[in-house]
Order: sequence, then C-alpha cells, then structure tokens
Amino acid sequence: MNGIKKSADILEKIMNLIFVICGLIAVAFVILITVFLIISGVPAIKEIGITDFLMGDVWASTAENPSYGILPFITTSVFGTLGAIFIGVPIGLLCAVFLAETEYRGIAGIVSRAVDLLAGIPSVVYGLLGMIIIVPAVREIFGLPDGANLFSAIIVLTIMILPAVISVSETAVRAVPKEYKEASLALGATKTETIFKVIVPAAKSGILTAVVLGIGRAIGEAMAVMMVSGNVANMPGIFKSVRFLTTAVASEMSYSSGLQREALFSIALVLFVFIMIINIILNIIVKKEKR
Repeated sequence: MNGIKKSADILEKIMNLIFVICGLIAVAFVILITVFLIISGVPAIKEIGITDFLMGDVWASTAENPSYGILPFITTSVFGTLGAIFIGVPIGLLCAVFLAETEYRGIAGIVSRAVDLLAGIPSVVYGLLGMIIIVPAVREIFGLPDGANLFSAIIVLTIMILPAVISVSETAVRAVPKEYKEASLALGATKTETIFKVIVPAAKSGILTAVVLGIGRAIGEAMAVMMVSGNVANMPGIFKSVRFLTTAVASEMSYSSGLQREALFSIALVLFVFIMIINIILNIIVKKEKR
C-alpha cells in the first residue's frame, strides 16, 4: 500500500509540474509576442511621429511622398467591431436563451448543430460567401455602384461572432440555478418575464464573457473582411469602401520594405495594445459583476 501511495504522490507531483510548465509556456509566448511587437513597431512610430501616425487621416505608403496616418484604420476597426457586436450579441443571446430554455428539443438540436458547424467554417469561406452573396445583395438593395463596404463587413463579422456568443451565453444561462426560475414562476411571473428579468441578469457575467470573445473575434479578423470591405484606406462611412487594421497589415506585408514594413509592424502593435485594453476593461467589468 505504501508503494502505491508513493507512486501516486510522485505522479501527482509530475502532473502538477507539467501543468505549471504549460502555464509558463503560455505566459512566455505572450511576453515574446509583446517584446517582438515593441521592438519591431516602436522605431517607425518614433520616425513618423506618434501624432502623425495615430491621428493622420491619409495612408499612402507607396506614394512618392509617403504618408502613414492610420486613423482611418483605427476608426474603421472600432465602428466595424461595434456594429458587429450591436447586431450579433442580441441575436446570439436570444438564440442561446432558446437553446437553453425551449421545450422544442428537436429544433434546438438542429440549431445547436448548425451553430457548431458555423464555428468550424474557415474565415476565408465566410469571405468568399460574402463576396458572392452579401456584396451583390447590398449593391442591389441600396442601389450602390459597389457593395464592398463597411456595411457588408459588419454583416460578415456579425455572422462570424455568433458561434462564440451563442455557445458561451448558452452555458451561462444553463448555469443559473433552477431555484431562481422556479421561485420566479411561483411568484406569478410569466416564463418570458422570468427569462429576461431573472435568468439573464443572473447570467450577466457569462454573457459579458461572450461579448469579450465576440469583440476579440471581430477586431482580429483579416481575411474575410478584406474580401468584402473594399480594402481602401478611407475614413469610415457605412457604404464606403474601407480598410481595417488587420487588413492593412495583411494586404501590404508581402511587398513592403523599409519604413513601410516597419509601419505595418507598428499597426500590429497598435492593434495588440487595442485588444489588450479592451480585454482588461471588460475583464474588470466581468469580475465586478461576479462579485
């Protein structure tokens, strides 16, 4: 018995060590990425000037007199992400409530499998479908010369964030104790009132986590939005061709050199800092809600 116990203790220590090492590897990767982006991105910001870089509204990296203002990319990324969240979160939350609370389990099973399928589709496929279906539809419906614009990108991003929002929100709704629902119904509340005044508020922290994941997916997407947004460095307008922070890097990195290449690394650094700030703010909110 003592031998078996010693073997179990040794195995436990080995597994704990493996877990610690895996955690440290994840932290090391984050530190390495941060250091690499700082080393690669800061020199261009110094040379261009932080004000001209962040607040300049003209990006002409291949012109005779190049200009490296990324304000159009920043505002486009902000508006595109907010638009996708504004449309996608309500749809995703209502779908999650349906999956968790519906009595029609057969239909819920079909919807759940469809959501899982959406999560596994590559982003380039979303972009291709957007080019074939959404862009022509937007052009015809609104009478535009070109349907590749910010609105089309928002629609594609909305579809792409739905799986994350739905799955995490559904888990949060299912985690609410049944006693909450039973007590509300016993007090005379309808099922709809119980869902939106009791269950959803109780699952608020989990829903906010779903929003965080949705924002991360939306703001970090490159290939799909590049295929449907027009990829032009304009200040954002709902029916204007635009370029996101991610697409700016993806579209020019292959042929860039010199200051242009360094400026693209600076864009990546700005995007990295931007995502970190959003995650920190939303995580603080989530922790407050949990308390």
